[in-house]
Amino acid sequence: MYQSLLVEKITNYIMFDGKKSTARRVMQKTFDEIAKARKGEDVLAVLDTAIKNASPAIEVRPRRVGGATYQIPREVSADRRLSLSLRWIIGAARAKKGKPMADRLAEEILLAAKNEGAAIKKKQDTHRMAEANRAFAHFAW
Repeated sequence: MYQSLLVEKITNYIMFDGKKSTARRVMQKTFDEIAKARKGEDVLAVLDTAIKNASPAIEVRPRRVGGATYQIPREVSADRRLSLSLRWIIGAARAKKGKPMADRLAEEILLAAKNEGAAIKKKQDTHRMAEANRAFAHFAW
């Protein structure tokens, strides 16, 4: 589907108990929903925008210094950035109830593309925490 490594990665994140065909069906229905909501726009472009918007630039990592544990802000690598954004988007879709997974995932991707939704809130909370702990940045290794 779409011959995209990104789509395969998302499919693998969605998959439960090795049921890849079910995860692929969910992805296909998700893309159909996105295409219906955003007529004329490329589905992969919407997905790429959503992932870019949900990707954190900075996060906090714990570090023990002299018996105390400090939350030290660190930049996020590109691979981890993608991983976190996918995890947050799919987690936010799973947290919603009352609709099929494809509808919830499409809704969350569309919200993330507009800089809204639970995944974007998670990113903002991460950035806020990093900003609050900026004083401990000199402990970074």
